[in-house]
Amino acid sequence: MTSADIPARGPDEGWAGEPGLLTPVWTGSAVEGATGDVAVLQAMLDAEAALARAQATLGMVPASAAEAIGAAADVRLYDVRDIAVRAVPGGNPAIPLVADLTAAVARRAPEAAPYVHLGATSQDIVDTALMLVAARALPLIAADLGRAAAVLARLAAEHRDTVLPARTLTQHAVPTTFGLKAAGWRALILDATDRLSRLTLPAQLGGAAGTLAAFHEYAGSRPAAEGPDVGVALLRTFAAETGLAEPPLPWHVLRTPVADLGAALAFTAGALGKTAADVLVLTRTEIGELSEGAGGGSSAMPHKSNPVRATLMAAAARQAPALAAVLLGSLAAEDERPAGAWHAEWPALRELLRLAGGAAANAAELAEGLRVHPGRMRADLDRTGGLLLAERLAAALTPALGRAAARAAVERASRRAAADGVGLDEALRDERLPIVEDELRRLLDPATYVGSAPALTERALRRQPQVKE
Repeated sequence: MTSADIPARGPDEGWAGEPGLLTPVWTGSAVEGATGDVAVLQAMLDAEAALARAQATLGMVPASAAEAIGAAADVRLYDVRDIAVRAVPGGNPAIPLVADLTAAVARRAPEAAPYVHLGATSQDIVDTALMLVAARALPLIAADLGRAAAVLARLAAEHRDTVLPARTLTQHAVPTTFGLKAAGWRALILDATDRLSRLTLPAQLGGAAGTLAAFHEYAGSRPAAEGPDVGVALLRTFAAETGLAEPPLPWHVLRTPVADLGAALAFTAGALGKTAADVLVLTRTEIGELSEGAGGGSSAMPHKSNPVRATLMAAAARQAPALAAVLLGSLAAEDERPAGAWHAEWPALRELLRLAGGAAANAAELAEGLRVHPGRMRADLDRTGGLLLAERLAAALTPALGRAAARAAVERASRRAAADGVGLDEALRDERLPIVEDELRRLLDPATYVGSAPALTERALRRQPQVKE
């Protein structure tokens, strides 16, 4: 059994972690079960079993001992809450787990019990377990990112020429297309996918202070199966047994793997937060250019259909940077194993996995149910009476009037149109400009002033996610 097999509820139908009353971003998502306390404890047991198998491969422990340890490395045999409470005096959960695992092995095969956790330190097991948890959670996140990206690609293609107002500093700017906006959302998701796929998740094995010295003593005169150095051979074999990458060095205080993982997860939450921010604006009642397919209700207002998916994505984006800062701060870790910096990483890393996973799941649901309202987009384009074409008109008049005079004339007309509530076309006629009526109508058509938006959309859609070799 591995933590990948553990659902959000454990075998006794209790929760794998806390019930999640205040964490709707990720509660009930696939990543919840993959990151709960049961999953973490199973990953720690997987690390202990992998260590025993690696040592058996190198002749450091009997094969029968490795088998006994592997048989006892089943989370269903342990009381997760009891281990958590007993972890407090020693400051980490590996200490009580090793005691319980040793006792479980002793009940099955007393001769194998002395080989549990042989030569390792608590940080070896916890770090390796958290990398295993991440390795099992990341494919779940990537799958939901892939779902969202696929739907956004379809929406971008369908709405390649659907015009809506671009907004800068909260105000109408110039026309753009919904296809380009959706392609931009997809591009950020692909950026996140690429960052996650490039991560290296290594096993951790260094012994008490990163020298692997105890493993040499336990190996005694027994030769290593590969390579001249017992410690290096064990590090390589242990990594292979876990399925994680082989690190060049023990990384007890070289926290690049955790910092990179945290940064990529925070980027993922933030990238999805951009989509959420746009959807929250465009689903406002007075704008109504988009709507979520299945909005949420209100405890007080029966008419409400709230953009809940986007709301939860936005919540994840706001929490993630501070958590990533904890992991980046832990890079400054003293000595060969630190006090506090390592411990601070655990909840921050898990919450980042959960936030990114929850945001990705919500993004997929949002994209699959998103409703686009071109009619409202066109109506919003017309709300300012052509003012968002002012840039175009100034450029069109420049050959006849010169750049400065053309800009001044359009500015005067724009101010009058806004002040008197008339269309820009009417205000421009009072300027007696050298432009014929048919040309003026063409210049004031938003659909003909989207520049390279369709071509940029098509270009963006040619990009595919990177596939990790």
